Amino acid sequence: MDIKHLQYFIEVANYSSFSRAANQLFITQPTISKMIKNLEMELGVALFDRSRKQLILTDAGRIILEQAKLIDKAFKNLEMELDNLTGLKKGHIRIGLPPIFNAQHFLKIVGDFHERYPGITFQLVEEGSKRIEENVEKNLLDVGVVVLPTKNEIFDHFSFMEENLKVILHSSHPLSEREQVNLADLENESFILFNKDFVLNDRIIHSCNSAGFNPHIISESSQRPFIEEMVASKFGVSLLPESVCRNLNKHIKSVNVVNPSISWRLGIIWGRNQYFSYAAKEWLEFTKSRLSLGYQ
Repeated sequence: MDIKHLQYFIEVANYSSFSRAANQLFITQPTISKMIKNLEMELGVALFDRSRKQLILTDAGRIILEQAKLIDKAFKNLEMELDNLTGLKKGHIRIGLPPIFNAQHFLKIVGDFHERYPGITFQLVEEGSKRIEENVEKNLLDVGVVVLPTKNEIFDHFSFMEENLKVILHSSHPLSEREQVNLADLENESFILFNKDFVLNDRIIHSCNSAGFNPHIISESSQRPFIEEMVASKFGVSLLPESVCRNLNKHIKSVNVVNPSISWRLGIIWGRNQYFSYAAKEWLEFTKSRLSLGYQ
């Protein structure tokens, strides 16, 4: 049995006639008669009383007609919902964003996409790169912005930004007036870092070790404003991407770090072997085309 058998049965019942139903469906009367006969054989009951001049539904036919109408309505609703999805009238996209980067331009792209496809909704989750990777792998997020490199055997990715980190310190700090500092110059400083959910935490500690010291970490946080506030309150220093350093508290200065410099590269990841919705695919292509023009 397929949906057409039930739809043809509904039409015959509506018109109480094989010929009129056939005309309405643009098929021949023998074709529709054969399909109804096949349906009766499959169900094991007679649907129509054919002994009279006009077709009359049997008791079984009336019961099956009620259910057939429900099935037909559900099927049409399903077709409509699928059309909405493939036509991008509906959809939901789950995006993981690290709170560490300046997302203003990125969110403008999300807003432009929503303006084009207003029926598509978004869930934006702020987490560190490590947690974002875990949640994309578990299919709790569709895509995520993370610090590269990533696990290429699990994720596909698109790189869109690379920049250096700068040290941020209170404006009264002796190093604040320099154009650049060696990383080793920070050996005796108190560090305020993002917590261990952030790849940047590992990157900074590893770079300090390469410069010959282990950083003295007095606090870790998942919130960038809290880190900036601690620096503004003279608790210590931190390291942030240069794009973030353009909009700092007036009591904070940022200085380039060299020997070694510390860079980070951001990319969008998505599961290599996971289902990707129509909305997420369209959003990704839209975003990639916009980011290819440059991330400012």
